Amino acid sequence: MTGPTRRVEPAEIEAAEWHARLGSPRVSADTIEAFFAWRQAPANAEAYRRVEQAWTSTGKLAGDPEIEGALAAAMTRKADRRGGLPPVWIGLAGATAALAVAFGGWAWFERQGVYVTSVGEQRSVQLADGSVVRLDTDSRLRVRFSGDRRSVDLEQGQALFEVAHDLGRPFIVQAGETEVTAVGTVFEVRRAGDGVEVTLVSGVVDVLAAQGGQRSRMAAGHQALAGYGGLKVTAVDTAVETSWADGRIVFHDTPLEAAVAEVNRYLTDPVVLDAPGLEREAVNGVFKTGDRDGFVFAASATLGLQASPGADGSVRLSAEK
Repeated sequence: MTGPTRRVEPAEIEAAEWHARLGSPRVSADTIEAFFAWRQAPANAEAYRRVEQAWTSTGKLAGDPEIEGALAAAMTRKADRRGGLPPVWIGLAGATAALAVAFGGWAWFERQGVYVTSVGEQRSVQLADGSVVRLDTDSRLRVRFSGDRRSVDLEQGQALFEVAHDLGRPFIVQAGETEVTAVGTVFEVRRAGDGVEVTLVSGVVDVLAAQGGQRSRMAAGHQALAGYGGLKVTAVDTAVETSWADGRIVFHDTPLEAAVAEVNRYLTDPVVLDAPGLEREAVNGVFKTGDRDGFVFAASATLGLQASPGADGSVRLSAEK
């Protein structure tokens, strides 16, 4: 006896199409860019996760007949577009790429040197030279190693680098128009609006800001802010600045508006601040990344704010009347 079937969601059909496209022997950079843009939507990311889970390590579809049907249809359409190549051949090619993605932690993309996280996700990656990168929420990193240099582009978000020592090959992080050069050290780079923050935990790094051509050799315990105003270096508490790598957000006299923005970096359903005149109120405390309810409760209790749910899944913080 068969159970009731469910309707395949449009996002799942799109996810199946992407699964088939990414199974091609050749995938262009434009296709990969378009896929990541599509996957930014939480519903799409969840749909693709369900498609991934439809595969087992043997390459057989399992678990959800509706998704199985969507995948099979997508692969057949892909075969037709390629001039009638047998659907089974396309399916096997797709299975190979899909398994690399599903069971290798995005291993297929990582072989292209691209590492990504979605909103609320954090992950650690060990690079070929032994360096370890901790990627924060909604981040994207591209790695290009050669015989004489180790180049990394932080295209989006934030990352903590533990660089393996290699005097013959400097480790260079490019974030927009800012360049950070290290040999063996621990530092964080964050792209924030038009600026770039570099926080040095240990060792020494050189920071070059293209705007104005300023260069600074940083010492541990300092943070450089590079932007249109040039390069500004200040002393900071690096444990606080890098607390996100341990899954925590630390606020110390942080303006409420800035605290809400930081909390929202880890949320698909954000906190909306609607409290004119209270944006600069100080927030203090330690919160788990992604703990919206804990932050809302604390802000409501200490600042006299009222929390109300939004129809779109958000939570609105407003001044009590």
